[in-house]
Amino acid sequence: MKLVYFNDFRLGVLKGDAVVDVTHVVRKIPHTAPGDLMNGLIAHFSEYRGALERAAADGTGVPLAQVKIRPPLPKPVNVDCMAVNYMEDGTRKEPAPINAFHKSPGCIVGHGDTMVLPDIAATIFEGEAELAVVIGKHASQVPAAKAMDYVFGYVNFIDGSARGVLPPGNTFYQMKSRASFAPLGPYLVTADEIRNPHKLQVRLWVNGVLKQNYNTDDMANKIPRCIEWITSIHDLEPGDVLATGTNHRGLSAFQDGDTVELEVEGLGRLTVKVRDELGRTWARETRLEREQKGLQGTTPQLTGKYAQTQSKGSGG
Repeated sequence: MKLVYFNDFRLGVLKGDAVVDVTHVVRKIPHTAPGDLMNGLIAHFSEYRGALERAAADGTGVPLAQVKIRPPLPKPVNVDCMAVNYMEDGTRKEPAPINAFHKSPGCIVGHGDTMVLPDIAATIFEGEAELAVVIGKHASQVPAAKAMDYVFGYVNFIDGSARGVLPPGNTFYQMKSRASFAPLGPYLVTADEIRNPHKLQVRLWVNGVLKQNYNTDDMANKIPRCIEWITSIHDLEPGDVLATGTNHRGLSAFQDGDTVELEVEGLGRLTVKVRDELGRTWARETRLEREQKGLQGTTPQLTGKYAQTQSKGSGG
């Protein structure tokens, strides 16, 4: 099933290219906001699935292109992101030590929204194309062997990053938790529709040019290990987001006026705009293209504020 929030956060089920309003089915779930409603539905999905399927089958849909799509997960309790969790097409001899960071749920935006680049002295702004796991039930100290039982579904996720912020050693929070730096959507796909999450093609386009193109089979620490590790640190709740990381070789600069599209196989296509009121510019080359030229680090800023004050960017 594909769950959609649309217009004034009406709940819909996607049927082909149309969305069927099923808000009436879930009206008894206690909630004060759309985030509470979705998290509550996920927690009690087995009780509502049949009614949702019947409502979707009987209802008349509205073309998806005619509605305003909202983030399907407006307010998870946690957004956890795995760091350096890909083998980078075999260029890493061994996995990096398992690591992650917390991104503020307040960073979430949805399909058709805008990622806003802040007025800070970052060396570059990038967005990482990622498969994100959505947690289905309370999870604490979950062993890897049972971890997939806690997966409700999957969603496209872009991990926005402001590289090179200072001071050194105080970067992840500043780099990752900027407002609008967590686009996700366009809808939430339940786990039963994805046969193998470790065999999905991930593609990201910038202005129609393919930049990232990799498969989740390159993931270093697989989803069960990620859930095991995260839940050994803190509990996860229904509706929480666990982004599984990216292959960094296709990363490139996001800049003013860009249209960014992300499509993880089976999850639809998430489209966001980029706005930078400072109009800063960078070359369009990817990290892999720089590497092939024998160059190190991220591509330098070409024009605009801070162009002369850069330092080398950081990874993650």
